[in-house]
Amino acid sequence: MKRPTSGGIVLKKHHGQYFLRDLSVVHDMIRAVKAHDVSIFEIGCGDGFLTREIVAEKPARLWIFEIDEEWAEKVDQEFADTGIVTMHHANILDVDFSIFDAHKPWILLSNLPYHVTFPILHKVHQNSAFIQEGVVMVQEEVAQKIVKSGGKGYGYISLYFQHYFEWKLLTKVPPTAFYPQPKVTSRLLHFRPRLDAPVIPHEEQFWKFIKYCFAHPRRTLRNNLITTHLPYQRIKEDVLALRAQQMSFKDLFDLWVLVSQEI
Repeated sequence: MKRPTSGGIVLKKHHGQYFLRDLSVVHDMIRAVKAHDVSIFEIGCGDGFLTREIVAEKPARLWIFEIDEEWAEKVDQEFADTGIVTMHHANILDVDFSIFDAHKPWILLSNLPYHVTFPILHKVHQNSAFIQEGVVMVQEEVAQKIVKSGGKGYGYISLYFQHYFEWKLLTKVPPTAFYPQPKVTSRLLHFRPRLDAPVIPHEEQFWKFIKYCFAHPRRTLRNNLITTHLPYQRIKEDVLALRAQQMSFKDLFDLWVLVSQEI
């Protein structure tokens, strides 16, 4: 079976190339931010379907990071005369974000490659000082995990990304909005870095603690923590009988303060 093509270029499955083909979704994405006379960057432009609409909004600048050399060259040629677009043939995960400093704050608009969604979101978190807000396309399942506040699907991902960002679910996008059609439903997700995120003592170890708590979601805290080096015995018995899914960020943060006193 031949691989699908777009504009004469063969799509690369290993790059997760599914190209948006519904303009209404693009318009929903752009309407969620202020796109005029600002700094915008796009991750994975593909054939430029989103790029064209961003350029039409006349941003101050649009930087594109495209890992596929063929698409990078094609889109760069299309927008060479605009004076707005700068093409970076690069993997965004390898980019030193200090290059963004001169023109910050930035807005991210992107149909993210689904197989590297979380590495990219972690990269965004690590460099959130450069970013004002953004809208990304992700799998519906991923979007729901990020915004969950309890119950099934709620866990480390929810707590981590909600601590550092404010999130808002936008348009739900069916597979028919893409070429070729993926096997999953997608979702536009608006985010904004939280400026009021409380400081976490021993932050790196705290997130490891959260992973321990949710290691087996259906198990109690006792059964998840019993194999760790942490002094879980300091936690009250009635709390140890709970599942982490029953607890808020504050509940778990308070437990961390209790068990990390000697770190």
